[in-house]
Amino acid sequence: MSIPAPAPLVLECDELCTFVMRHTHQLWIWLAMDRHTRKIVSCFMGRRDAISAFGLWEGLPTPYLDAVCHTDRLGAYKSVVFGALHRIGGTQHMERFNATLRVRLAHLVRKTLSFSRKQANLEMLIWLFIHRYNASLP
Repeated sequence: MSIPAPAPLVLECDELCTFVMRHTHQLWIWLAMDRHTRKIVSCFMGRRDAISAFGLWEGLPTPYLDAVCHTDRLGAYKSVVFGALHRIGGTQHMERFNATLRVRLAHLVRKTLSFSRKQANLEMLIWLFIHRYNASLP
């Protein structure tokens, strides 16, 4: 009897926008999700640029550095995901998670007065939500 080979690791990456202090100060929440387990494996908060994409990539656990990565068409991902590992599209699970974040956290609802006054408080809120979300998965 042979042991089946483990499934290749596949990531879905996306970002969502929120505000800190005022509506003119945007903060982007970058997320990476394991497609098979649906767990969030990396999170980074910053601007919508290549530096933040690198921050998301730096936060990935080592096994995920060679994973196939599905993203949207944002050019910043091309600076961290190379060649055949990068796929455009196929981020439906990540988009669903982003919608869940917006529904469950008032700070992320669009066009609201509930945005965070301090970035540190928002970061703590996001990390607590991710931890609880990951713990709830089988």
